[in-house]
Amino acid sequence: MATAAYQIEGAANEDGRGASIWDTFSHTPGKVLNGDTGDHACNHYHLWQSDLDLIKSLGVDAYRLSIAWPRLFPNGDLELNKTGLAFYEQLIDGCVARGIKVHVTLYHWDLPQALANDGGWANPKTASHFAHFAATVTKFLGDRIDAICTFNEPWCSSVLSHLLGIHAPGTKDLNTTLAVIHGQHRAHGLAVQAIRSEHPELPTGIVLNTQAIRPAGSSQADKDAVIRHHNFHNRMFLDPLFKGQYPPEVMEAIGVRMPKNWQNDMATICQPLDYWGVNYYTPEYVTNTDNNDAAYPATRGVLRENVARTDIGWEVDATALSEMLINLYNEYSLPPCFITENGAAYNQGVVDGVVDDQARIDYLQSHILAVQNAMSNHVPIRGYFAWSLMDNFEWAEGYTMRFGLVHVDYKTQKRTLKNSAHWYRDFLTERDMCHD
Repeated sequence: MATAAYQIEGAANEDGRGASIWDTFSHTPGKVLNGDTGDHACNHYHLWQSDLDLIKSLGVDAYRLSIAWPRLFPNGDLELNKTGLAFYEQLIDGCVARGIKVHVTLYHWDLPQALANDGGWANPKTASHFAHFAATVTKFLGDRIDAICTFNEPWCSSVLSHLLGIHAPGTKDLNTTLAVIHGQHRAHGLAVQAIRSEHPELPTGIVLNTQAIRPAGSSQADKDAVIRHHNFHNRMFLDPLFKGQYPPEVMEAIGVRMPKNWQNDMATICQPLDYWGVNYYTPEYVTNTDNNDAAYPATRGVLRENVARTDIGWEVDATALSEMLINLYNEYSLPPCFITENGAAYNQGVVDGVVDDQARIDYLQSHILAVQNAMSNHVPIRGYFAWSLMDNFEWAEGYTMRFGLVHVDYKTQKRTLKNSAHWYRDFLTERDMCHD
């Protein structure tokens, strides 16, 4: 099971937590549907013990959680909030006591607002602060953590947030986007070094939402669009980490817009990793953009007609997951991977105490089969995390989209196991019996 701090914790103004860019963004009119915020979310900050009992009851043996940077460092600097640290110590101890492995994400998009005010990821100082955050988490919690990752989906906190303007801070500028991409990569490298200096044996990685890209049509132009789209949206994140360079095709097209002296950071960025995480939900079909003045990669997504979609509008196709994994392992020399997020938004409510979300069961079943197919094709997958444990604050969609296997009544905070949760528990039980 997987969650993220801002999406479930709430208690946004309690016990010394500082403001994050998502606090600011969600409180800005028009940025999040219905004006929803993460102020209260699922109140996991106060209900963590019963939530961990819920995880245990499902037979899940590993829990992927994120640590809110502004809860530990309210201003993102060197001043540690010990109350915030104590919360995560008890949360992780609670997992250990229940026999649940702990996979920690350091950055799931909640950049301290104080650092954002000073340029955010485009400011090189932010990477140094992040490395200090990573070292602190590892120093105090590393002995009870089973795996740690630096970033969750850096594509989202760069391209989606600074180029497309959909996520916090909501800007639309290519130069800034490239500076943020590079700043995050450099922060990742420094954080890996910091983690290893504190706890050399702690499995360390990163989580990417690599896109499973297909041509919208059969034309050569569409096939070329796929290549450019892959170069920008996938390789800009894979190549620095695993090849120590940016894609030459992208640099030829827009490299002049990269931050100065970026070349000097490549050795820092390209750190050996113990694993990487893959978040997958839906395939991407692309063609050429209609805008003749568009910068590289000059592509746009196409929504196909007459296909199955989740309630958020994402096409359902598990074959794209195994296809993408096989292709990536053919293209790169990659460490083993975890499927760190996979799930679907279906918004059924509680009727007579039951949430009948058969579509989610079908989705999970087909995608777990796709994972098994990838493994049979020699992709080294070490684990699978369903997204998500429970319904939560779904970023720009607010509380309108429900990804949880557990239903949350946001007014009463009552948790109700959906049929998918019962199915998942039975699936895990049968798997364990087969492995005995």
